Amino acid sequence: MQQRDRLTAWGFIKTAFKVVIGFSLLVQSLLFIVLLVAIFGIIGGVATQLGEEREDGGPSLHVARGAALVLNPQGTLSEQAPETDPFQEAFSEAFGFSTASEVSVHELVRIVRAAQDDNRIEALVLDLGGLYVPSIYASKAYYLADAIEDFRESGKRVVAMGDAYTQEQYLIASEADTVLMHDYGQVFILGYGSYRTYFAEALEKLKVNSHVFRVGTFKSALEPYLRNDMSEAAKLANSAFLGVLWDTYTETVETNRGLPDGTVHDFASDMPRYLEAAGGDMARMAAEIGLIDEAMSRADMIAYVQDIVGEDEDGESFNQVAWTKYRHAVRGPQDRDDIGNVAVVTAAGAIVDGEESTGVAAGDYIAEQLREAREREDVKAVVLRVDSPGGSAFASEVMRDEVLKIKAEGKPVIVSMGSLAASGGYWISAPADEIWASPTTVTGSIGIFGYLPTLEETAQSIGVNVDGVGTTPLAAFTAVGLGPLPDEASQILQMSIEQGYDRFLTIVSEGRGMSKNKVDAVAQGRVWIGQTAQELNLVDNLGDIDEAIAAAAARAGLEDYDVVGLTREKSAFERFLEGLTGTAQEVGLVKSPEAKLFAAESARPGTIEQVLSLVQAEARFQASFNDPNAIYARCLACGL
Repeated sequence: MQQRDRLTAWGFIKTAFKVVIGFSLLVQSLLFIVLLVAIFGIIGGVATQLGEEREDGGPSLHVARGAALVLNPQGTLSEQAPETDPFQEAFSEAFGFSTASEVSVHELVRIVRAAQDDNRIEALVLDLGGLYVPSIYASKAYYLADAIEDFRESGKRVVAMGDAYTQEQYLIASEADTVLMHDYGQVFILGYGSYRTYFAEALEKLKVNSHVFRVGTFKSALEPYLRNDMSEAAKLANSAFLGVLWDTYTETVETNRGLPDGTVHDFASDMPRYLEAAGGDMARMAAEIGLIDEAMSRADMIAYVQDIVGEDEDGESFNQVAWTKYRHAVRGPQDRDDIGNVAVVTAAGAIVDGEESTGVAAGDYIAEQLREAREREDVKAVVLRVDSPGGSAFASEVMRDEVLKIKAEGKPVIVSMGSLAASGGYWISAPADEIWASPTTVTGSIGIFGYLPTLEETAQSIGVNVDGVGTTPLAAFTAVGLGPLPDEASQILQMSIEQGYDRFLTIVSEGRGMSKNKVDAVAQGRVWIGQTAQELNLVDNLGDIDEAIAAAAARAGLEDYDVVGLTREKSAFERFLEGLTGTAQEVGLVKSPEAKLFAAESARPGTIEQVLSLVQAEARFQASFNDPNAIYARCLACGL
């Protein structure tokens, strides 16, 4: 009886297992069939749905006449968004998921400029709640704002709408004809500051010995480990460049909004008084000052835009096209064989030694791109776009070597500085034929430092000791950490730092045609703002990357030219996947991202998520210190 029961139970298990396996295979087969049908449907839809040719000759895309382009990017505004997996990006975007952590300012500008010349686009709607713009990235916000200003001056409407505005979001939004905000929202304009955390007393209590090697009166990078407060030299330098940032911001906003001089500064300096006058209502305060035009509900904001461009097909929102969809129809940079090219090589992020890595300027990788620009016959000039606080001195020198080789080949090299081109960022810029910066670029910080903490006293306090023998005094360097730093090693490191600083001065002297004494007078690790740097001959001209590219073409004698970026070539399959997204949305097989207005504000990260983000950022920061000589030309006071 028990034998029969066991057989019956085993038979049931086998049958159930077969059913599960069969069902799994059936589901996989159905999914595969659906995918095939979708792909063939997309391909078939290209001819019917995308048959409309743009008047400017760009790629075709069906956009309803009189539509509003919705610019609602989510992520940090950056110089160069990191490469993403094309399969994940295409399908995540197609099905309504956002994977972007960074948004390229150049892509946004390219889209706005294309929409300006597109007769189907009637207006631009700015929904900036998901765009994070760090204060030190001011030049990127201005670059995007300038493109929006050109769009508005072409005769098309620009409407900004949002639940609230941060300082940099508002800078961009102020370019709009009309600024709308939720009636329970607020405008955050706080000014610019430079505040750091100081650990000297804590390190002393923990018995950590900080071995510092540096040159430069204003080289404040290591102050948090040596002091409990900011030095007067650092306060002087920081106040100077922060003051220019703030003056530029207030003047820009007041001009855009037609406000009397001093309005924005008075508002940020004495907000309680303004708020009291508005009965504690932040939205009313913003309207009374003139920062916004009207405060209203989300539904009323949508209705406001409907009055300009009409309703969408469902009547639930306004006639629109999302920028994530529209970008698939924007013509990218062309690379024609019959004319010369200006190559743009971007060094963005902290400078580190080694190969390509996300979010940093890897010396070997950037040098390889520069080498390609030098060897390509069609490339007649190079623009090096620098957006970096510096980092590894060795990696900076590797990149500078390639800049010098390009110049030796007779090709002009123009540097275009982004928000930051400090320390190592200036090291690689100095040899250029011309240096262009924006008025708000943070640059200079010409100095060198080294830092090595040792924990021998901390270890001894808990009964841990290091001892041993070596063939030379320097052999003890292998025990540094829990052991003391040998005096000989300290001498070597300090002399290396001093030689590195002298080398830095020589590089700038030769590149800028200045005496070393004159360079030293504006160096010493001090940070300068773009417009001041021009007065000091650290930069040649003030302007954006477009003007730098034009200058490069002029030096190369090019009247007709293309601009090419030197990055990893995408495979045919990757390009196919990118094309699927826009086409699938166009033929209606996947969700189009039209209805994501105000989405970012309702998805702010929680406390735990913010803490984890800070931990990850600190880990990335520590990992960026990988110079083989432990010598760094980096501006740590620049906010990165």
